[in-house]
Amino acid sequence: MAKGLRGIAFDAKSMINYLKNNDIDRERWDACLKDIPGVKPYVMSWYLDTMAPGWDALVDDDYLALFPLPRSAKFGFNYIATPVFLQQLGLFTADGDRQEMAREFVSFLPEFYRLIDLSIEQEVRVPGYSITPRYNYELNLDEPYESVWVNYMTDCRRNINISRRYPQEITEDVKPTELIALFRNNTAHRAGVIRNRSYYRLQALMEYCAFSGRGRLLGVRSPRGKLLWGMFIIETAGRITMLFTAGSRKSRELRTSYYVIDHIIKSNAATGKVLDFAGSSVPSVAIFMRSFGGEQTTYWRLYRNTLPWPVRLFK
Repeated sequence: MAKGLRGIAFDAKSMINYLKNNDIDRERWDACLKDIPGVKPYVMSWYLDTMAPGWDALVDDDYLALFPLPRSAKFGFNYIATPVFLQQLGLFTADGDRQEMAREFVSFLPEFYRLIDLSIEQEVRVPGYSITPRYNYELNLDEPYESVWVNYMTDCRRNINISRRYPQEITEDVKPTELIALFRNNTAHRAGVIRNRSYYRLQALMEYCAFSGRGRLLGVRSPRGKLLWGMFIIETAGRITMLFTAGSRKSRELRTSYYVIDHIIKSNAATGKVLDFAGSSVPSVAIFMRSFGGEQTTYWRLYRNTLPWPVRLFK
């Protein structure tokens, strides 16, 4: 494979270039994404700027293939790691063999990144890296609601029917700080270690999406106005991404999560959109997602660690 000054050729016309954050042309970046049907929001420049500030990228000469790199530094070492609340990245292009192109982009990752722990859409096998599967659920909303309902699992339909016995009103008058507090008080212990900066970034993302019309916050309150359950969804072309949810013990009793998600499905049935459940490593949450009849999709954790001992023990 022919090498160039700034990159390596992956076809006869294009080269892979490593770009620092300030060198990335965001207008050309987002223009490329508009040509990719159903693209997930995680790769969009506004999402990366908020949730992975300082991100770098591998890009071909014409911005027709993109590979974002959420970079950081610690103990004097550069590394790439998928941030919290950013499910997956990888190779994004409207044309070509994404699998093969992703392999070549991964092969071109700079050696000065001593740790790479990146969740990507493509299954790539490159010497020096390990790769393990992770799972998500997506529901195609191309059928009428009655057809989607039939494909719900029996327990799901039962829980929805239980939820309908209670007076539950869905509101969009939910503040980001409210939803995050509900999560931290009721759900965070199941999600592993989440640092304060990740919550600050999530709050900024919610505020930006609400202001720009790219997302909404939904919730259900008690008769006294206390938030019992809430959700942050991002709405992009052809896709609804359930990025963040939180609920109280009372909401579990009322089956509120079933009630709201069924409402979203009913409101968007037969539109051709995809409802993206955004995955979870918590088994009970994964079972809940599966119960709505969605299709399991796979993405991959790509891992390489060349940190010296004992630094690798504190990554």
